[in-house]
Amino acid sequence: MIEKNEAYNHDDEISLIDLFAVLWHRKMMILVITLTSMVGVVVFSVISLVLPTETSPLPNTYTPSALMIINNTSSSGNVMSAALGATGLGGLAGLAGVSTGPSFSELAIYLVGTNTLLDAVVDQFDLITKYEIEKSPRAESRKALKKLLTATYDENSGVFTISFTDTDPVFAQTVVNFCVLFLEKRFDEIAVDQNKLEKENLELNIANTYKEIQNLEQEFHKLEYAVVSGGRFGSIPAITLEQNRITMELQTQKQVYTQLKVQYELLKVTMASERPVFQILEMAEVPDQKSGPSRGLICIIVTFAAGFFSVFLAFVLNAITNIRKDPEAMAKLRGGIKKA
Repeated sequence: MIEKNEAYNHDDEISLIDLFAVLWHRKMMILVITLTSMVGVVVFSVISLVLPTETSPLPNTYTPSALMIINNTSSSGNVMSAALGATGLGGLAGLAGVSTGPSFSELAIYLVGTNTLLDAVVDQFDLITKYEIEKSPRAESRKALKKLLTATYDENSGVFTISFTDTDPVFAQTVVNFCVLFLEKRFDEIAVDQNKLEKENLELNIANTYKEIQNLEQEFHKLEYAVVSGGRFGSIPAITLEQNRITMELQTQKQVYTQLKVQYELLKVTMASERPVFQILEMAEVPDQKSGPSRGLICIIVTFAAGFFSVFLAFVLNAITNIRKDPEAMAKLRGGIKKA
C-alpha cells in the first residue's frame, strides 16, 4: 500500500511539473495577451470617459430614485378587490401573480409594468424618437423602457422606490417624477383609498348644496322686493305661496348642508388618524454622481479573463504540439479525415 501511494504521489508530482512546464514555456504569450488586454481595456475606459456622452462607447449613466410609502394595512382586501374589479384590473392582476388581497405594494409594482404607464411615458417624452426605434415602435419602446425603469418595495420600511437609468441625469429625474405623479393619479382612479374618495365627494356635495342655498336666498329676496313693490311683479297671494315654497326648500337645503358638514368633519378626523394608501415621501432629484458603469471593475474582469484565456490557450497549443509529435495520433487523425 505504501508503494502504491508513493507511486500515485510521484505521478501527481510529474503532472504538476508538466503543467508548470507548459505555462513556463508559453509565459511570453500569456504575459503578452494579459498585458495587452489590460492596457487595451484601460485605454478604452479612458477614451469612453473623455469622449462626449453622445459619442462615447461606454457613457456614464445616472439613476435617480423617488420614494413613496405604500400602506398595505389601511384598507381591507375586499375594498381592494372591489376596486380592481370595478376597473377591470382584477383578472389581469391575478394572471400576473398579483394578489388581490391587502397588498397595495404588489399592486404598485404591477402598475409600473402596465402598458398604460409605459405608453404614457413613451408618448410624454417621445422615447420612440429618442431611442431611434423604427421596427415595431410601440412594442420595442415598451421593452426598452422596462429595462431602464425599475420598481422595488421594502417590506420592512414600507417604502416603494421607482428608479430610471439614463445618460442624461435631468431627463432621468423628469421621467421618475412623471411616473410618481402618474401612479398617484392611478391609485386615485381605481379608488383604493375609500376615505379620500369619500372626502372628495363630500366636498363636491357641500359646494353644490351651498350654491343651491345661495340661489334660493336670492330668489326669496327677489320675492320680498316684489311684495314691497306692491305686487307689480305678480299677485300677492302667488308671491306669498312661492315664498313659502322657497322657505321650505331653503330649510331642507340648510339641513342637508349641516349634515354634510358634520360628515365631512368626522371624516377629516378619521383620515387624520389613518395613513393614506399612497403617499409621496421624496421626489427624485437630479443625481450628481453616476450609477455606472464601473470602469475599474470592468478593467479587473477583462484582465483576469484575458489571463485565464491565455492559460487555456497555452494548454490547447501544447496539446496540439504533442499530437503532431505523436505518429499514432496523427495516423488516427489522417485515417479519420480520409473516411470523412
